[in-house]
Amino acid sequence: MSLYNFKKIAVVPTAKDFIDIILSKTQRKTPTVVHKHYKISRIRGFYMRKVKFTQQNFHDRLSRIIQEFPKLDDVHPFYADLMNVLYDKDHYKLGLGQLNTARHLIDNVAKDYVRLLKYGDSLYRCKQLKRAALGRMATIMKRQQANLAYLEQVRQHLARLPSIDPYTRTIIICGFPNVGKSSFINKITRADVEVQPYAFTTKSLYVGHTDYKYLRWQVIDTPGILDHPLEERNVIEMQAVTALAHLRAAILYFIDPSEQCGHSIEEQISLFESIKPLFSNKPLIVVLNKMDVLRPEDLAPAKRQLIEELVARCAKNPVNAECNSELSTVPVMRTSTVTDEGVQEVKIEACERLLGHRVTEKMRTKKVDGILNRLHVATPSPRDGKARPPVIPPSVLAKKQQAADREARKRKLEREIEVEEGDDYVLDLQKNYTEIAEEERHDPIPEFWEGHNIADYIDPDIFEKLAELEREEALREEGGMYAVPKIELDETMKEIKQLAIQIRNKKAVLKDESRINKQSTKPVMPRNTRARQRDRSTTKLRDEMEKLGVDMSETKQAHFTRTRSRSRSLSAPAVKRARVDVSRARSVSRPARDEQGVKDTQMAKRAKNMAHVAIAKKTKKMGLKGEADRFIGTKMPKHLFSGKRGVGKTDRR
Repeated sequence: MSLYNFKKIAVVPTAKDFIDIILSKTQRKTPTVVHKHYKISRIRGFYMRKVKFTQQNFHDRLSRIIQEFPKLDDVHPFYADLMNVLYDKDHYKLGLGQLNTARHLIDNVAKDYVRLLKYGDSLYRCKQLKRAALGRMATIMKRQQANLAYLEQVRQHLARLPSIDPYTRTIIICGFPNVGKSSFINKITRADVEVQPYAFTTKSLYVGHTDYKYLRWQVIDTPGILDHPLEERNVIEMQAVTALAHLRAAILYFIDPSEQCGHSIEEQISLFESIKPLFSNKPLIVVLNKMDVLRPEDLAPAKRQLIEELVARCAKNPVNAECNSELSTVPVMRTSTVTDEGVQEVKIEACERLLGHRVTEKMRTKKVDGILNRLHVATPSPRDGKARPPVIPPSVLAKKQQAADREARKRKLEREIEVEEGDDYVLDLQKNYTEIAEEERHDPIPEFWEGHNIADYIDPDIFEKLAELEREEALREEGGMYAVPKIELDETMKEIKQLAIQIRNKKAVLKDESRINKQSTKPVMPRNTRARQRDRSTTKLRDEMEKLGVDMSETKQAHFTRTRSRSRSLSAPAVKRARVDVSRARSVSRPARDEQGVKDTQMAKRAKNMAHVAIAKKTKKMGLKGEADRFIGTKMPKHLFSGKRGVGKTDRR
């Protein structure tokens, strides 16, 4: 877990938003109604409360911004120098200092105007003093516009910085641009660092994490460092220098012997020698990368000699001869991130050297000396030259033997048996049913249905009995027991049967036609009773039945009723006659609704006029929509448009 979490810093608003937020909160959280007939003490308190509330909100918001931004004197030197490289330490301190000054100015303005408000002699004068106080506070904040914008940019950039813990185990990868640093960190961690075949692909610090000996390690990929003086280096290079200088880490310096990075071996070795003082108290490993492209043995003699001289200097000339053994020599290792050659070996060597260095550094502190002074290891001196081998008491040996016997008698787990047998393993849980006789353990488990054991109702001789029954049935069939006597039909019954078959067939055909017509997707023609011919008629029915052989001679005098279809277009006299017929058909005990309770025509007219007036009154004056409507028209209720405004109603401030 990182020691510093810059992502929790709150957003810094602009000056305009800052003023709007504070004044809006003042309007919402304090009373808004005051009248001139109030006591003067009440009027003073009303406006003093607004000034104090505004000042307190400005003070709290500014204090939160100042406290959440890290103080360069309190953070780790790594973060202090990194922020100095990225944001300019003086500009950063000046921005926070001016916000602190603005906070004190707002406090003083509020104090002065509250003192003046105590002597306000009218509502108008108190209101003007309140306006002047809030105006001066807003003016002070407007002057901080540039500082607030700068701090917001710093906050956004801080939130994008990687979470680096300067106190944990760290491996730093450095070297010229495009020598394979990002490819190496992608191999040993899960960090997805962009890799491209051109220089300065990595423009900032990237952090990945790996595990070694159940410990968590952070691996930092630094931007490439070019070989020129410190004061001429840009921001990207200074980030790498800062990380190298302040983090207690193991350093991996990458060299590309194939010179695909665009820099010669002489330049890479020169850079190593120039920044070597930064590694004076850190474990260092030189890594020859891209062994899949070109090995040192295949180089030209002059360049191969440079590599050999570098290896000799690393072996003979330690970085700091007075330090511990981890710093006395600098190993030179070979890797290839394409073929994974030597990648894990470099990681293990760096971790081991850093662990040994951390232990050695702790041993050199005064705290360790205090602990060692309290420890004493006694070593017995020989007395008479007799050999005294270690002796184990018999009781202890007996207990050990009992434990070994118990371990031998211990039942193997199914998992252990499965591992031993491999593909031949078959799970058999019934072998552990020790309370059941061994010959009965693998019997089928009884099945129960509605409380009865199905096995109780199974006859073991059921198949033999079934075969016997089938033989008996075959003998009976051969003997003619099941033979059906043939019935001779006379001519009349044959005709009736034939006629019945024809009628059934015709009925089935009619049903199919009806179903097809119903399921048809063809458009339906509009109904026209005059032009449309009837599909069914008495004559057609009689002809079809006679074709089927039915005697229809007796139906010629039968009276088939026919319903008369009503025409769509009726003349006026016909409509009148129809209405008269309907009125005549109506029961006398149930007159028409508009004639109930009316004794003559004159009274009926008066009732209609009264109903018309009542409906007009409701629809016009009362705002109803109809006769049976109870809707009340929307009005403007006074209580919603007068008095104190609710939350968020600040558009008329």
